Amino acid sequence: MHDSNETVLVGMSAVAELLLQGEFICRTSDEEAWRALQNPTIRDSVEAYLNQINRTLSVAAEGEVFFCGYLQLGEKERSVISNQFKTICTSLTPLVEWLVLVQESSGQDAPLTQGATIRLAELQGRIEDTPAFREQLARISHYRLFGSTSVQTDVQLKLVFKRLVELGYLVKPNKEKQIYMATGKLDYLYEVIRFIDETESLSLEAQAETATQKDLL
Repeated sequence: MHDSNETVLVGMSAVAELLLQGEFICRTSDEEAWRALQNPTIRDSVEAYLNQINRTLSVAAEGEVFFCGYLQLGEKERSVISNQFKTICTSLTPLVEWLVLVQESSGQDAPLTQGATIRLAELQGRIEDTPAFREQLARISHYRLFGSTSVQTDVQLKLVFKRLVELGYLVKPNKEKQIYMATGKLDYLYEVIRFIDETESLSLEAQAETATQKDLL
């Protein structure tokens, strides 16, 4: 029994630390942590721990993605949430344009979702073969979010993917291979986009607070 309790405690501590660092936990980004949160005992322990510091375990994508939210909203929390929401909003255009580029150049009917694989060499080949795709990539890579100053397609593409890994939208399972996988943070992003569409008449501050009530932030 002692060993079991110790295992739960270790699992809870590691997962809580990831959440407090702002990580979005899904099967693709961190399968071990994601599986830990499937355990009701660990999940309840994480929630109880987070509650002590005014945080709560939030979910997206029908329970497939876990992240950290606020339990109660005071002025300080409202300010943090408002700033987070503004940051997301300023990132939406380059992110959506990148998603459209990947979807169109890959000939896919549906947008990227968690677990989808992108082979960089194949994507680069399709983009280089189509002038319109090259123009799209150049525009996307020069957004502040990515900050490329290069005119070379391969350099632009690698920088965009490197930044998307840093932001948590992609993971690169094998450092030796140019193969990437989409994480559940993309599914979370789609929920934010749908929410913004539904509340477009509200101010950013009002959207931020309403989003919090919907567990989006």
